[in-house]
Amino acid sequence: MSLADRLQRRALERAQAQELRIRRVHGTRNGMHSTCDGRLLLNFSSNDYLGFAQHPAVVTAFQEAAGTYGVGSAGSALVSGFFAAHETLERTAAELFGYEACLYTGSGYLANTAILQTLLDVRSHCVQDKRNHACLLDGARHSGARLTRYPHSDTAAAESLCAKAETDNLFLVSDGVFSMDGDCADLSALSRIAKRYSATLMIDDAHGVGVCGKTGLGSVQAAGLSAAEVPLLVVPCGKALGGQGALILSQASIIEALIQSARPYLFSTSPAPAMAAAVTAALNVLQQEPEHHLRLRQTINDFTRAAKNAGLPLLPSSTAIQPLMAGSNARALYWSEALADRGIWLSAIRPPTVAQGQARLRITLTARHQPADIEHLVTALVEVVGDTHAPA
Repeated sequence: MSLADRLQRRALERAQAQELRIRRVHGTRNGMHSTCDGRLLLNFSSNDYLGFAQHPAVVTAFQEAAGTYGVGSAGSALVSGFFAAHETLERTAAELFGYEACLYTGSGYLANTAILQTLLDVRSHCVQDKRNHACLLDGARHSGARLTRYPHSDTAAAESLCAKAETDNLFLVSDGVFSMDGDCADLSALSRIAKRYSATLMIDDAHGVGVCGKTGLGSVQAAGLSAAEVPLLVVPCGKALGGQGALILSQASIIEALIQSARPYLFSTSPAPAMAAAVTAALNVLQQEPEHHLRLRQTINDFTRAAKNAGLPLLPSSTAIQPLMAGSNARALYWSEALADRGIWLSAIRPPTVAQGQARLRITLTARHQPADIEHLVTALVEVVGDTHAPA
């Protein structure tokens, strides 16, 4: 069978299982109102939790830096692609999050695979939560290390795996906030386990920064931990910070090792310096304008209260991610389209992003959603969930 035939067969299988992906064309946006395939919709599928992607200070920083540096970096960091804007971002982030050093990379996926491929080898052991993001799993697999996974959020099982590990290079790795369920890892318990078994604790806080913690510094802040307890922290910039890329925060020796040896970093063109300037501006806004974080927390509280009063079957979550379980792919797609007819953009999340039979609508809340938006969403969800014509 030819490659084309194999791909066509797989595409037909995806279509029959209702797992075929379609890229929706996102046009203009104004606040949380966006055009999607030509329709103006209220967006509840965005990870721009604080609205920083459209914040005037962030946009201006990007525009001004592009005027200074041009568009692309035109080189890898160790050849010619490391600009003053990158250096400023790394220094700013390290100081803000309380780490010795920082490395700015092109994406969260690149950051996590770079860390794990570089710091693990065939003599290492990596223990991970079963619902960690794919890049954390891929990074460990590509390293050649032994990878074992514990049932979701089962810290007793995590400890058992760590206790059985036979290595002097043990990593304990978790998301801070899990991207599909919206629940939080027990970082305090994981920190204690890591200390007990001399493991390196690594946290990807893609969905925690800007959302959790007293001042929005994320899951580590919310757990009352510091760089000493969480020696490797990854902060992707494409969610609450409104930009692109990812920040790796750690001690100076680890960052230097990554600069020297991490292949995904060494052999990638650096992120645009204008983007580095925009992310720096976003970090400054996070510090100087706490009202965005506070407004998001209020929006989360307003939605969860209204959804509970309306009897909507949400998964337990105190974060900006609020999953509504559909079960079947057909039902999730039906709900998504029915909501679009009511002016709401809410994408259906299906396998392989989630397990079979776990299709859902993943509602994401932001600081830019207004009380009227929340009211409209809850009303529409009640109508859609109660629709007896929806497929099983």
